[in-house]
Amino acid sequence: MHDAAKKRLDSRLARHARVRKKISGTPECPRLTVRRTLKNMIAQLIDDVKHVSILQFSTGSKEFQAEFGELAKTEQSRKLGAKLAEAAKAKGIEAVVFDRGGYIYHGRVQALAESVREAGIKF
Repeated sequence: MHDAAKKRLDSRLARHARVRKKISGTPECPRLTVRRTLKNMIAQLIDDVKHVSILQFSTGSKEFQAEFGELAKTEQSRKLGAKLAEAAKAKGIEAVVFDRGGYIYHGRVQALAESVREAGIKF
């Protein structure tokens, strides 16, 4: 790995660790965590008390790509947030703690977060 890429990754992981010291998900208010790759976004609701994933959605899944594959990545993230919020409400979840994973709150991460908020989930 190139030095600049390693430094960028180490910085993101340090930011993520710093945030994770302060936030934790509960069954009533789970942690909404975001994982961003070059092609896809993965969003998960995690209960840190029981150490289980409540919900997980990815833009890389076959079902998601069949429905929204032609959209730009930012728009896919927006749709992913809406799907996640809809499923969370079906499970009775009204509020979450947002964990941006050390990523900058911009672009795809911001689009996902705003669409979850617009769908009625508080954080």
